[in-house]
Amino acid sequence: MTREQNESRGEMIVVITTASRGESRLRERLGGKANVVVQPVDPDLEENGDDHDPDLGSMPVPDGSSTGTGTGTATVPDGLVIELRDPRPEVLEALLTRMDDEFGDGVPTIVSSWSGSEELAATAVRADADDYVPIEGKDSADRILETVSSGLERSDPSVKFHRIIAEELPDEAFVISEDGTYLESKMSSDSVALYTISPSELTGNHLTDAFPEEEAERLMACIERAIATEEIQTIEYDAPTVEGPRRFEGRVVPVDERIDGKRAVVWLARDITERVERERQLRSQRAELETLNRINAVVRQVIETLVEAPTREAIECDVCEQLVASELYSGSWIVGRTGEGSLSYRTGAGDAETYLERVQEIDIEHERPVERVGRTGEVEAVNHVLESNSLPDELEEAAREDEVHAAISVPIIYEDVTYGVLSVLASREDAFSESEQAGFELLGETMGFAIMAVRNRQLLFADSVVELEFRIDGGDSLSFDLSEEYGCTCSLEWAGTGTNGRTYQFVNIDGLGGETVLEEARNHESIEECRLIYDGNEQCTLELRLSESGVRTLANHGATIRDVTVSDGVGTCLVEVPQNADVREIADALSLVYENTELVARREVDRPVRTASERRDRILDELTDRQLTTLRLAYYGGFFDWPRESTGEEIAEMMDVSPPTMHQHLRKGLKTVLGEFFEEHGPAPDEGE
Repeated sequence: MTREQNESRGEMIVVITTASRGESRLRERLGGKANVVVQPVDPDLEENGDDHDPDLGSMPVPDGSSTGTGTGTATVPDGLVIELRDPRPEVLEALLTRMDDEFGDGVPTIVSSWSGSEELAATAVRADADDYVPIEGKDSADRILETVSSGLERSDPSVKFHRIIAEELPDEAFVISEDGTYLESKMSSDSVALYTISPSELTGNHLTDAFPEEEAERLMACIERAIATEEIQTIEYDAPTVEGPRRFEGRVVPVDERIDGKRAVVWLARDITERVERERQLRSQRAELETLNRINAVVRQVIETLVEAPTREAIECDVCEQLVASELYSGSWIVGRTGEGSLSYRTGAGDAETYLERVQEIDIEHERPVERVGRTGEVEAVNHVLESNSLPDELEEAAREDEVHAAISVPIIYEDVTYGVLSVLASREDAFSESEQAGFELLGETMGFAIMAVRNRQLLFADSVVELEFRIDGGDSLSFDLSEEYGCTCSLEWAGTGTNGRTYQFVNIDGLGGETVLEEARNHESIEECRLIYDGNEQCTLELRLSESGVRTLANHGATIRDVTVSDGVGTCLVEVPQNADVREIADALSLVYENTELVARREVDRPVRTASERRDRILDELTDRQLTTLRLAYYGGFFDWPRESTGEEIAEMMDVSPPTMHQHLRKGLKTVLGEFFEEHGPAPDEGE
């Protein structure tokens, strides 16, 4: 090691640095103000063992002699400074111990780090350093020299503690004796404003003067533990302020040197109220996200089971059971519409048995939530049920017994049809957030779609069905208006929904020309769009897109329209429904579109079972030889492929007919084949063929 000597100003300072000699920042800052010796040490001395510890007893000094026990005349420096590149308390503690062994208490010792560190300041206090001065601080070199110059005069430990506490430690720092008495107190101006007692007034008081007895005992136990173990302790506690309780984190550092004959600790207090609140919010958000993920998983699982559910009852039971099995909910039940239009209990599951029983039995004067949801089609949720005072006394008592704290009611709905209401209970007070409500709304819509699909599937594959005949006395539709004004007859050819969700109808009108019908349709308020498909002599076919359709309403209730005819302002509607269908529900649904609706007949109809071969033979019987030949040549010749392997002209040449004749045979043959699938009895063969 070489000597770093500047113009002598009196004090001789040895800098022990964990940086290299060239990197030492104190070398430059103290140069010209004192005689400086820079001694680099291995920053990993704790890990590497004694072989790498600095030999402080043989350090060269500015006058050429040696310190301590080395060769030459013993020279004691005026001050020792430990320069730390990294905030590593364990390295600082090892260096301070070695210096104390080498020089004793006679040489002022300053700890100086490249950046401020609460842990280093606490370690400096605990190891009885004279001062702690971050290099980046203002006038750090002058403060080091000041400490060196006055070091011998500050033998009282409390004086040294006060200096470090006042300038380097956090917003609140205290020296507290082993009996719980405040010896030194320091607070920032912001902290002082929070308390009714100032730091100077606090000094000399006991912990029990600042905290409730129970809390003071807990803090006192932490002090005793720090002194007994000689280890830094950490504790969180609440302190009363003018703004209410605030949360603090205390780091309790035991001090080796006695003050007035007693052991003491340095208590470093940091206000963590905002941090604790942020952590609480993060925990709450994380818990909510985890719960929401579980809810979404349950909803997805329920939706998957709905696809294959064979009956409406199976759909409803599966939903209730799976919701409760998830352990997120304590109860679930479903009410459905009766023939009288009211709601009645259908199925349920869960441990909230008292609440489920009571909700079925209780007679409420006002509209129930499930009734309101069934009427409005809107989701309703209530959190903190027991604090909301929204329940009748009997239900509130049952909710307390079953620990029900939140509830939600969800309409089971598809398009304009409400099949019932799903109600779910939870023991979580904030169970139904907006995100959770959105998930349940999706579940209600999916259940509605599944119930509608089950009804249609039952109707499609049933061997026998129920045919209902309704009489409709007047209505606001185009068919009623045309039949009354022009005396024509309107009959429904087909009705359904396109891929865009719009409802289309194809209507045949007998007794009126297409031009008049088209003009009336364009001016009718119920028609959004219309197109003339066929215009014959006093007969035409019209394509309509309607803003509201009784046909679509019936389809959503699981009914299939077989025939609708309107003549002289009176309509006849034939529909097919499954054997177990609610006829009153179908009638009510139709009456929502046409007010004067009457069920005039109900008949059970057996459907003939037709095999694939029977259907094929039927089609072959209805096709003429020319039509069948044309279809075969077009099919095997690649006329229907894309791009086409054969053109219409090439097919006509093979048949030895003109292209228009070939296309006529092709269209009629295709109509016969398609009619077998789209019409109940298939189309009649064209005459003259």
